Amino acid sequence: MAFENPNVVVIGAGAMGGLFGGLLAEGGLDVTLVDTWEEHISTIASKGLRIVGVGGNRAIPIKATTDAGTIKQADVVLFQCKAFVNESAAKAAKHLFTGQPVAISFQNGLGNEETLSKILGAQNVMGGLTAQAGLVEAPGVVRNFGDLPTTIGEMQGGLSARATAVADAFTRHSLPTKASPDIRRDKWKKLLGNVGLGAISAVTDLRSFEIMRVAELQEVVFRSVDEAAAVAKAEGIALDVTEAREVLMKLVDTSGGGTGNSKSSMREDIIRRRRTEIDTIHGSVQRLARKHGVATPTIDTMIALVKGLQSTYLQQA
Repeated sequence: MAFENPNVVVIGAGAMGGLFGGLLAEGGLDVTLVDTWEEHISTIASKGLRIVGVGGNRAIPIKATTDAGTIKQADVVLFQCKAFVNESAAKAAKHLFTGQPVAISFQNGLGNEETLSKILGAQNVMGGLTAQAGLVEAPGVVRNFGDLPTTIGEMQGGLSARATAVADAFTRHSLPTKASPDIRRDKWKKLLGNVGLGAISAVTDLRSFEIMRVAELQEVVFRSVDEAAAVAKAEGIALDVTEAREVLMKLVDTSGGGTGNSKSSMREDIIRRRRTEIDTIHGSVQRLARKHGVATPTIDTMIALVKGLQSTYLQQA
């Protein structure tokens, strides 16, 4: 079966794509990283991918390219690029979907799987999420902040043989992964954490645990989580607020493999003067809130603040 030892392609080899690809390659799978950052890719191709932090510092030999068109075959394609380039990324990898490969989106926000499905076919797309956190510290160098679980599943629900096989293969090859029968609900749970912490980290330059030890910021985090949970409920996703807050507190834990020492990827985008995913993460909740008539004043303010920061270096649409 192709998924027992899958050939893996990672589209978007930044913090999380590099980390996932590196761990799977270290575990023995055939992995190719794809990214448009030429210096990053050339460093990886010549010196290997260097992972530092949790798990120890080491260099992992791994294939890397800036051109997905040079890759001839894949069993699993991980989409870990920024969500706003999904359409072009999917088109660049479409030639890999002539057999029965599977695409898995590990991206932030909502709607990524739907975008990929329009190009690659809904039958070829699964959803994924992770509690892991990573950071690109330099070209070819990725920091790992935790050792937390990863989850994949079919977007229509149910526990498929395909999802189970891929999860088992990833687990055997150094990326602990489980298959979920309700990946949509799981993605909403993760989204609540991203909504609560991402924008605040971007604006304040604080790490997750630092945010939660400031009483006023913690209250803002909880308000935003409550708002997002109300939107999820309107969408038919049952999320208990207490459960949502428990998930959040696990994310900010700095012990036992937690990732509380990390800052959000949105903060990294601000530092590097790049377009953030505020429209994909917080914006996806805001759009659904408008659809259902749910008030989200805290989330609205977060969006405004991040866009204000972006306006100092990006022309606003």
